[in-house]
Amino acid sequence: MFQRATSRSTRATKLRVRAAVLAAGLGVSAAVGAGVANAAETTAAPTAAAAKTAATWVDPVQHYSLSASFNQGGSHWAHKHSGQDFAVPIGTNVVAAHGGTVVKAGPNGAGDGPAYGNAIVIKHGNGLYTQYAHLSRVDVKVGQVVTTGQHIGLSGNTGNSTGPHLHFEVRTTPNYGSAVNPVTFLRAHGVKV
Repeated sequence: MFQRATSRSTRATKLRVRAAVLAAGLGVSAAVGAGVANAAETTAAPTAAAAKTAATWVDPVQHYSLSASFNQGGSHWAHKHSGQDFAVPIGTNVVAAHGGTVVKAGPNGAGDGPAYGNAIVIKHGNGLYTQYAHLSRVDVKVGQVVTTGQHIGLSGNTGNSTGPHLHFEVRTTPNYGSAVNPVTFLRAHGVKV
């Protein structure tokens, strides 16, 4: 009987520690009994650092001017402009605004239609997608995992484009029609656009 009680006690302690680790990872507190403070103290720092890295977003290009804005009307689009244009010279380095997995890459808008020219779509762990269009060169492949700030291609003037720029979208699905305002989104995630 003594051994069985010890076994239950050990199992309960392990469960409390697991709960504390999970709570620390989610950024919440949990009061589940003895051992919580120690478990939270030992895991909070690495978990917080990992969470900050995972939450980081960056500009997809550097040294740009904002040109055509999200939801802008005009004769160049079937409806309204679905992204934000970053005016940059052809050949400017384009980076992943956030880490994720490449789900579309190539010509013809990577499957979204010829208007986008050479394009890339990246799926992020948070259920969002980013699209990078009018590229002169695509340097990633479908299925490739990329990190925040990693080089993915070069800006260009392909597809339905009036001059060299990067067309950037933040989407709630991988397909056209689910875009949200990328400038508002990036600013809400700490990027000074």
